[in-house]
Amino acid sequence: MTSGNTSSAAGHTDVQAANVHRNALTPLAQPGSLQELLRLLGVQVSERTAESGVPVSVWLVHEGAALLHEGMRSPALYVVRSGSLKCLKTLEDGYEQVLSFAQPGELLGFEALHRGIQPCSAVALEETTVYALSANQLPTLLRESPVLDRALWLGMSQQVARAAETAEMMAAVASDVRLARFILWLSMRMSEAGQSSRRLRLRMGRRDIASLLGVAHETVSRSFTMLADSGAIRVDNREVEILDADALRLRARSTRGLSGDTLVKSRVAAGAAQRQAPVAASTSSAASKAAVPGAWWASVHSLQSS
Repeated sequence: MTSGNTSSAAGHTDVQAANVHRNALTPLAQPGSLQELLRLLGVQVSERTAESGVPVSVWLVHEGAALLHEGMRSPALYVVRSGSLKCLKTLEDGYEQVLSFAQPGELLGFEALHRGIQPCSAVALEETTVYALSANQLPTLLRESPVLDRALWLGMSQQVARAAETAEMMAAVASDVRLARFILWLSMRMSEAGQSSRRLRLRMGRRDIASLLGVAHETVSRSFTMLADSGAIRVDNREVEILDADALRLRARSTRGLSGDTLVKSRVAAGAAQRQAPVAASTSSAASKAAVPGAWWASVHSLQSS
């Protein structure tokens, strides 16, 4: 290897170390139960089964700390118990490409089974706890609970499904459509976790969302504004409230965004017509109709009647 290549490789390692915090994980004094772990993975077990008494290590991952490190061997499989993480790759220029967001019930670390090393890092977006199934402990757990084997298969299957969901977000041409799909995806995940599906607290920053969706940070900000102006959502920093789920779903179904979204056109046109309408009530309706083309007016009229 030439000195230039060596310098480049060393620089890449330094960038990785700078961008991914390598804080030590903290083991919790009180272990979790295998029974709860199985439920997180989607397998229901009886309170009186053998799994109820089998302890499983639980680790605390502080906000900004890395649970997994790209390019390193992983000593365990992890299941998110609470909190959330972002999975990312650090490119040679230092850019963090976000691949996914991990929520409670998701299995992490299994990708290393293929090549023996982690293909990406996993960094906590908030205080997060995970179940840790160490390589040494896993054979014993599988003997004590054969149902765990099925649960892990379900967990890996779920991760494949999550990857397909991310690909579907990226299939849209327009950035506002990608964002609409992301908000609906997050709403569904919050509902599955027993939280509000309409009032969302974004643990990830807009730069992380932009990286996942493959658009610029400024583009994500404009898309949030566009969705808010359409009346579909309300945005207050990282607080997002879904005001009109049907409008958001309509936007998400349109691969090309605003240009093909009749509902949003209607609302924008209706707002412009109301601002331009004369004060006199006798001429207000006529002025509004004149300001909006016939096809759009019909949509506005149907919205007002519903």
